[in-house]
Amino acid sequence: MEQASLQERIDAAVAKHAMLSHPFYQTWSEGKLDREVIGKYAVQYYAHVKAFPTYVSAVHSRCDDLQVRQLLLENLIEEERGGENHPELWLRFAEGLGVSRREAQEAELLPSTADSVSRLKSLTCNDDYRIGIAALYAYESQIPEVATTKRTGLKDFYGIDEARAVSFFTVHEDADLVHRQSEMSVLKKKCLDVQDQEAVVNAAGQAAEALWDFLSGVQKAYLTA
Repeated sequence: MEQASLQERIDAAVAKHAMLSHPFYQTWSEGKLDREVIGKYAVQYYAHVKAFPTYVSAVHSRCDDLQVRQLLLENLIEEERGGENHPELWLRFAEGLGVSRREAQEAELLPSTADSVSRLKSLTCNDDYRIGIAALYAYESQIPEVATTKRTGLKDFYGIDEARAVSFFTVHEDADLVHRQSEMSVLKKKCLDVQDQEAVVNAAGQAAEALWDFLSGVQKAYLTA
C-alpha cells in the first residue's frame, strides 16, 4: 500500500476537527441559529481575528529562511495594512449583525475562547518555525470553504448580503487559497525526515482541535446553557 504524502497526512489530521463539521457551524449553515447567537459568536471570534496577525508575526520572527519570511510578510501585510485590515472587516460583519464594534473589542472572553487563542499562540511561538507554519496551515486551509459557506448562509437565511457586512468572507474566499498553498509548499520542502513530518502533522492536528474547541465553547455557552 502506497504511503500517504505529507499533505495527505496533515489534511487528515485537520479533518478530524474540521470546522465545517462542527455542530455549531452545521446548525448555522442550515439557518437554524438565532441571529443573536451569531452575534455572540462574532464577538467571541473577534479574539481570533484580532490575534491572527500575531500568529503570523510570531512565526515570521522565528524563521531564519528569507524566502519563507517573505511569504509570511505578505500574509501579515494583507492582515493588517490600511483601513481594510482584516480585524476591521470582522468588526463590520459584527455591525451587520447589530453588534457594536465596541462590544466586540471590549468583550469578556469565554474561558474556552481564551484557551483556544492561547493554544494557537503557543503553537505559532514554537522555536521551530515549521510547527508554526503547520498551525497556520491548519487554520487557513479551512477558511476559503468556511467563508463561502458562511456567506451563503448569511444571505439565504439571515438576509445579510450587503458588501460591507460580508467583506471579511469575500476577501478570505480568495486570499487563503494562496496562503494555504504557500504554507504547504514550505512544509513539503522543509520537512523531509520522518521526525519533522510527524511533528508538523501533530501541530496541525492540535491547531485544528483548538479551533474546534472554540466552537464547542460557543455552542455550550449560547445554545446549550
